[in-house]
Amino acid sequence: MQWMRLLRIFSVVQRYGLLHIAADSIQSTWAKTCLKLVAKKLNNQDSRGERLRKALEDLGPLFVKFGQLLSTRRDLLPTDLADELEKLQDQVPPFAAEKACEMIEQGLGRKIDDMFSDFQTQPVASASIAQVHFAKLKSGRYAGVEVAIKVLRPNMLEVIQQDIALMKTAAGWVEKTWIDGKRLKPREVVAEFEKHLHDELDLMREAANASQLRRNFLDKKGRANLLRVPEMYWEYCSKSVITMERMYGIPISHMNRLKALQIDLKKLSREGVEIFFTQVFRDGFFHADMHPGNIFVGDRADSVGHYIALDFGIVGTLSDNDKHYLAQNFLAFFRRDYKRVAQLHVQSGWVPKETRIDELESAVRACIEPYFDRPLKEISLGHVLKSLFQTSRRFKVEIQPQLVLLQKTLLNVEGLGRQLDPELDLWKTAKPYLERWMQEQVGFRGLQANLQWEAAQWAQILPALPRLLHQNLTSPNNLLDEQIKVLVRQQKRLNRDFFWLLLIVAIGFSALSLDFSWPFLQSLFESINH
Repeated sequence: MQWMRLLRIFSVVQRYGLLHIAADSIQSTWAKTCLKLVAKKLNNQDSRGERLRKALEDLGPLFVKFGQLLSTRRDLLPTDLADELEKLQDQVPPFAAEKACEMIEQGLGRKIDDMFSDFQTQPVASASIAQVHFAKLKSGRYAGVEVAIKVLRPNMLEVIQQDIALMKTAAGWVEKTWIDGKRLKPREVVAEFEKHLHDELDLMREAANASQLRRNFLDKKGRANLLRVPEMYWEYCSKSVITMERMYGIPISHMNRLKALQIDLKKLSREGVEIFFTQVFRDGFFHADMHPGNIFVGDRADSVGHYIALDFGIVGTLSDNDKHYLAQNFLAFFRRDYKRVAQLHVQSGWVPKETRIDELESAVRACIEPYFDRPLKEISLGHVLKSLFQTSRRFKVEIQPQLVLLQKTLLNVEGLGRQLDPELDLWKTAKPYLERWMQEQVGFRGLQANLQWEAAQWAQILPALPRLLHQNLTSPNNLLDEQIKVLVRQQKRLNRDFFWLLLIVAIGFSALSLDFSWPFLQSLFESINH
């Protein structure tokens, strides 16, 4: 079976002249010669990017998905290939309605007619992994509620495992023979792709992602603000089927319909930027598949003009450390403090420690300075990122896997913003939000949050001090037992935390804005570390 699939892949590769692309790129002379002997004469006049895109489409949903992932790795691909792969669409022919009903009944353990009324056998959307049907819930507390049912394509796991095995073999071959093979890390790319695929194949994970994102954008009264996310109906969810609230809206790419509804597009573009930075820096949890097909704008009375997010199979997460360095990097960019950007890259370990700050500062300035004080219509974040990646190769910047999805999402946000308001100044729109976020982290709100976080540990340690001290004083040879050793370690950390809190209070009184001297702070932080 695997040999049949391999022959099919080879046939497509030959038809679209992909061997010619490979032969032009590999460094091994014997391999280059062999490829040119095997490759058929190319009559196709399409560019190499077009041929690659069409070949992936011909090979089926899994390869389309892989092409979509590759299109986000502009640090790895030549520009012409990345640009062409971005055109890959996730719309594929649906599978039979009878099979969809069978999969739903198998996944939920009940008959369609027992669970749903007005079940629409014609899918409303069909993608490479799953397809969606509309219906109404039939009974229980949600009786009559309109829902969207997402069901996985049949036998996806078996197909994926076969094709992933072939991709891993091909990646190893590419790494050994291609000129940029080692730098492009093809095996790591395939491993990353495999992880995302397995995450998407578990629809309960997607439902949990949606539930978390929905909760993040509810106000204190439980009402959605800024971003609307469908509610999940857990009684009708499994690993292969999920049932969610049906959302009504207009795809964000349908500009004429948005204008006809008299929706304020400028306001919508500003809110889009705020939603993105809120997800990234406040929550560290963001929708990482924000292409126009997954973003709608509400057109009903209760949701008109509000963003609606769909499809939560891919989400990104950031640690507190990532958020901290990213926020400072963004702020330094917005303030044109390129020296600070260079320092942050060294401090975070993104570039080697021996990197010269002044050289990196100069390179970053050359990348970013031309784009300031210009509206979004005159800026391409893709070009900015391309320039930055070229700089990153020179300075051996390590690609951060956790930031790859963020890069992809930022490009999605740029595309949406460009459609809604070409005059949007991304820098001016984002800067106040980031400054406010940093004040909350460093200022008195941050102090309060840290105190609440540490209070639980203090409540456990402080009452135990007299008993532990008594045990130590009365024990033979006054030796510290394991409990005392643990206490000492915890106490040292508490002393350090308390010193940090005092420092934050002092800074809060001496500077009510973020315009304090970074060098001064840096020297204080270094003194604490010592």
